[in-house]
Amino acid sequence: MGTDTESDTPTLLLVGGARAVSLSVGMVGDALAQAAAHGLATHVTGPAAALAATPTVIDAADAVSAVEFADPAATRAWAARQAWRGRGFDLVFALQEMAQVAVAEAAEELGVAGNPPDAVRRIRTKDLCRNALAEAGFVQPRVRLCTDTDEALAFAAEFAGPWVIKPRDAMGSIGVSLVRDAALLAEAVGELPEPDRFLIEQFVSGPEFSVEGVFLDGEPRVFAVTAKDKAEPPYFVEIGHTLPAGLSETDEARVRETVTSALRTLGLRVGAFHVELWLTDEAVVLGEVHGRYGGDWIHRMLEYAFPGLELYGTVFQDMLGRYQGPKEFVAQRGAAVRYLTPPPGRLVRIEGWDEVAAHPAVIYSELSARPGATLGPLRKSSDRAGLLVVGAQDSAAAEKLARELVEAVRFTVEPDAPDTD
Repeated sequence: MGTDTESDTPTLLLVGGARAVSLSVGMVGDALAQAAAHGLATHVTGPAAALAATPTVIDAADAVSAVEFADPAATRAWAARQAWRGRGFDLVFALQEMAQVAVAEAAEELGVAGNPPDAVRRIRTKDLCRNALAEAGFVQPRVRLCTDTDEALAFAAEFAGPWVIKPRDAMGSIGVSLVRDAALLAEAVGELPEPDRFLIEQFVSGPEFSVEGVFLDGEPRVFAVTAKDKAEPPYFVEIGHTLPAGLSETDEARVRETVTSALRTLGLRVGAFHVELWLTDEAVVLGEVHGRYGGDWIHRMLEYAFPGLELYGTVFQDMLGRYQGPKEFVAQRGAAVRYLTPPPGRLVRIEGWDEVAAHPAVIYSELSARPGATLGPLRKSSDRAGLLVVGAQDSAAAEKLARELVEAVRFTVEPDAPDTD
């Protein structure tokens, strides 16, 4: 559709802006900086409250408009009005998970590079994605959409456990739990944000990984496979990642082939991807599929492992049909992130943090807990108390050092007083 008729400068519409957390603000800031470096004008949209809470994003953009991305039709209609007024956009992008459908709708309306809206809705709806992959011959755990505990019990009677209870559409491990006894299903359902619409699926046993990459000329290109470390069940909070994963050549090849084949099957063709999976003796079992870069500071790990890599500039240039860089990627270094997970209770004291954060191998550090705070049990990503991203000559060295540095941070926690009522 083109940009403002009075200018030949390509314009990027960045839908959703950033959430008011350091990870999201940092990623959006990097994306805007790389857009500017490639000569793009930038226009950020998002809810008014979110825009007001992220002033650095507003300052970095050329234009800002309050548009609710949770309503994809509203974003599409707004983009159409802008184009009718001669203020069109040449590419549409988002970093937030919940903005991906709005991006697809706007791109289709504008006639610019984008993923089909139906394909994005499919991967955003976990059971629909599972069903599509299973129908195409990919190994998938059995899954069912439920509206109450009785339906979950019926599933458990039909398919052997353990089982995983999870929201149909959420992120950050919110509401996800492992259930080994059908008698405990009701309790797990009660912890869900929406207990009247949720998924139950068979638990898959095996090491977990994710695959990071981009689409170039419509084809998925893998940057790296990332090893994932999770807290002990019943919850599935991620407490560490290592990149590259250090798989054997055979396992690396079958992971890459399965993921790229699945992305083609699902109809994705533009932007970035982050695909989660389990590696069992029998198969690569695909988990969630995301049409965006991964969270948990994986972007910082990629930038360290691939010196000079432009995560966002690469996508923007491809969307404009201008990408001239490599299409095969080999990591030159290794990186790891580890999260701080002190026990629950009242936090009295933190020791060793300043020394650890100052270590020369630390790429990024963040401490979100402070003395005096009450720490809850580790049930979702936001319950983590901080993190360290570490770089080294290879991934094994990065993971080892990250573990050592996290262990050097000492938390003194007083257990919560028992309820005497």
